[in-house]
Amino acid sequence: MIQLGVNSVLFKEFDLKTAAEHIALCGYDGIELAAIKGMCEHLELDRWKEQAGELKEISDQTGLSFLSMEVAALDEDRLRLAFEAGAELGIPVINVGPGGQSDNEDDLQNAIEKLAKMSEEAVGYGVSLCVKAHVGASIYNTPTTLRAMEAVTSTGFGVDMDPSHIFRAGEAPEEALKQVVSRVKHVHIRDCKAGNQGPGPIEEQTCGCGDINLAGYCKTLVDGGYSGPMCLEVIGAQGHSLAQVSIIAAASYGYLNACLKALGAR
Repeated sequence: MIQLGVNSVLFKEFDLKTAAEHIALCGYDGIELAAIKGMCEHLELDRWKEQAGELKEISDQTGLSFLSMEVAALDEDRLRLAFEAGAELGIPVINVGPGGQSDNEDDLQNAIEKLAKMSEEAVGYGVSLCVKAHVGASIYNTPTTLRAMEAVTSTGFGVDMDPSHIFRAGEAPEEALKQVVSRVKHVHIRDCKAGNQGPGPIEEQTCGCGDINLAGYCKTLVDGGYSGPMCLEVIGAQGHSLAQVSIIAAASYGYLNACLKALGAR
């Protein structure tokens, strides 16, 4: 069964306990801990051991599992800390972006080499390192994702398939997914309006409020046998109230839960 979660970056202006309480109220199974330097660090990797007790308490009190962690950057030192924290806290997936620039072969090869090295290290900690195609980065569409999949053979490697980036790359995510679903270990999900250069306002990222065929995307996932985490990742919340970000989370849960229940995946 697919587990639904929320990346805590949506609640970046609130403490993690508050975020977790409201994510649980929305009906989610778990949470993705944001450890994104310069954006949102609900999990501070440099002091994760100090936070560990509090994090476990939050999980116990809310009933939320730690489904994943987003580190974002392919920084080897931070990833080793992330692997340690993941092993201790029971976080199975560590998510990163590829970095680099699109259509730069050197950047692509550099990303692939780092992913190969670090995913092999991840195996020793019992976690998986997942990368997603990211607009403007070295891995940014299905062809570059397939290059990484072919080159990185470690069992500790996986694809984090985010339909919004594939959509903005000019592809139909529900069709693109068929080519990579065999290696997908995590899904970041949000909606997006056609023609947007960025993800758009948080209201347009609410699942069901944009132009991505997310229902078709969910069907492809289920047809492909996927049973890992699916975490809402809405970015750009700034000056929004707790009610506003909670409504985004709740509306997205209702949409995704209905889609997945209809497919027998919830």
